[in-house]
Amino acid sequence: MSARNLAEPSATQKWIAGVLVVIYALITILPLLWILSTGFKTQVDAIAYPPKIFFEPTLEGYVNLFTTQTRQSEEYLINNPPTNWYERIVNDKGMVIAGPSRFGERFLNSVIIGFGSTFLSVFLGTLAAYAFSRFRVPLKEDLLFFILSTRMMPPIAIAIPIFLMFRTLGLSDTHAGMILLYTAVNLSLAVWLLKGFIDEIPLEYEEAALIDGYTRLQAFIKVVLPQATTGIASTAIFCLIFAWNEYAFAVLLTSGTAQTAPPFIPSIIGVSGLDWPAVAAGATLFLVPVMVFTILLRKHLLRGITFGAVRK
Repeated sequence: MSARNLAEPSATQKWIAGVLVVIYALITILPLLWILSTGFKTQVDAIAYPPKIFFEPTLEGYVNLFTTQTRQSEEYLINNPPTNWYERIVNDKGMVIAGPSRFGERFLNSVIIGFGSTFLSVFLGTLAAYAFSRFRVPLKEDLLFFILSTRMMPPIAIAIPIFLMFRTLGLSDTHAGMILLYTAVNLSLAVWLLKGFIDEIPLEYEEAALIDGYTRLQAFIKVVLPQATTGIASTAIFCLIFAWNEYAFAVLLTSGTAQTAPPFIPSIIGVSGLDWPAVAAGATLFLVPVMVFTILLRKHLLRGITFGAVRK
């Protein structure tokens, strides 16, 4: 009879681990499912107590999210019947569509600022990480600790100085100002993560490229960057998540032109107060870009987290 490998889990252990993973997945995904379902409820169903699990779905929340509405008299509604399905939804509440809402603009601002700051953070972080990894930088350890120290306090702790600086420089409520701010906050994370990945790339690869006649820049582009793709992808995901979800600076430093979706979504007001279906619809749509970005890079993310964990 062959001895069982002690390092290999038994069938019972695998079954228990699978059950725990399923339970954990259900617990973590339940709030997302609740937000998703609330986006398809009416205002009455959204605030019903006890909460309604089964309901008749409607697109009222999404219509409220993308439109501004005003109340009109019954005579006006009779003389101006709806011409499409979303006008019919609005007219059933005794209102008419006055125009589009600003959610589209705020969502576009999030895309520009989030992806713009992520690109800058990864680009500058890759260059800085390569320099720290490959060259003899004076006071390297002190500089790395200084870069890391910028993450030791919550960003909101320096909100007032940044507000005064942005007001003086004319960067308040601008896309450029928010991109620069989020880049500065994310840069320390990018440098430290990418330095660890580049340290794992053997130096002999670059030396062989230099012997073959490549310049240092060519060796960096053609040898180092392809090897560091995993680290760049995982770093980009973490930087994007911070810039995409950031709320405090967006509230303090933006109000109109460059305001992003996080401070706009909670301010959606309906006829009877906070419009929860519209808020849930906005939150659902707000999750989509980061979710798609993460799914596209999920293989790199998994490899990036475990890269360097096991050495031969």
